[in-house]
Amino acid sequence: MFPEVWSCVLYSLGLLHQAIVPCSYPEQLHVNTVDRQQYLGTWYFKAAVSRKEDEIRTFRALDNTLFTMEETDKDTLLLTGDMRIGDDCVKQTWTYRIHPDREDLELEGRPQRRNLLFNGTWADCSECIIFQEVEPALNESGSEDSLNRFMLYARRSDVSSEVVRTFLENSACNMLKASVTLPQEKAFCK
Repeated sequence: MFPEVWSCVLYSLGLLHQAIVPCSYPEQLHVNTVDRQQYLGTWYFKAAVSRKEDEIRTFRALDNTLFTMEETDKDTLLLTGDMRIGDDCVKQTWTYRIHPDREDLELEGRPQRRNLLFNGTWADCSECIIFQEVEPALNESGSEDSLNRFMLYARRSDVSSEVVRTFLENSACNMLKASVTLPQEKAFCK
């Protein structure tokens, strides 16, 4: 009988804790007002989360990814990704535009996608950023976004596993339970 009572007590304490300490949410950085210079340079892709597995499936093939963010002119950022897929290196670039009247980045060729930037405190990492990609429902009757994923990037390739764990735990608390963490077992591409 004691194990059943103890189980009920622990369950009740868990519910009480969730009621008192609700899930946290990352702090958004408004790209039209933030000092962009501090975000230029090298970033290592660490993990991705979403509500749906198919939104992060493409990341499962990656061993590691190194990104370089550069400003090509006053309102344009170029993101270059060097991705390790098996023994192969794949390079891809994305162009983002910054608009003075928008808080997100516009991805060239995908104007419907919102690209939001968050500081790394959600992962308990001052040298990290979190990037969210959101696309509206595919049809007007759809109540759920067709894409909604968060990606964790760190300045160092060897960021603590605690950072990734914290990111995954906070994500799961917000019902973002599909996740992928890059293994980083092979050499980075450059």
